Amino acid sequence: MSTSTTTTANRAGFLVEPEPTGPVAQLYDQEQERQGYVANLTRVWAQSPEALAVLSHALSLATTLAGLGEAERALLTTATASTMGDAYCSLAWGANLARAVGDDVAAGLIRGDDSRLGERGLALAHWARQVVGDPNGTTGADVEELRRLGYTDQQVFGLTFFVALRQAFSTVNDALGAAPDAELADRVPPAVRRAVGFGRPSPT
Repeated sequence: MSTSTTTTANRAGFLVEPEPTGPVAQLYDQEQERQGYVANLTRVWAQSPEALAVLSHALSLATTLAGLGEAERALLTTATASTMGDAYCSLAWGANLARAVGDDVAAGLIRGDDSRLGERGLALAHWARQVVGDPNGTTGADVEELRRLGYTDQQVFGLTFFVALRQAFSTVNDALGAAPDAELADRVPPAVRRAVGFGRPSPT
């Protein structure tokens, strides 16, 4: 018997979960094996495992185009999620960012304070916030600043593509009611958890 049949609830967010068979069962089993539970957002995306695979492929492509390392991915994702008020990815990726830059710096970024980031991190956070908050407000000077730091035009495209995809992912999760998992909240550094005072709360 598939392990996913014992972990599936009736609902994921606002949607009724599909039957855990075929691609859905495979998706659930892979996540159960990887982290010990099936995340709420995965239960939402189980409506179309193919859509999740397409988005994951696009994010991988964007990461390659931008030349992002793990810390830069965490910074961009956390800046994107916190700017749009998404608690789920702010917690998950804020925890990843904390491992790279420290709990207090990651918590500050989530609260909108980028002052403790280095020059490169500051520019990335600024770009992510601008793309999310006011894409029509970007200027050539913003792009020139990224060039000055060594980013090629293809990498700037990749950065922008990455942020836009992360925003799309968070939008689907938030709009369809996926709340952060209790298991996730339990493993997030306290400073990061306290900084996330927005979005859907974790179940208690």
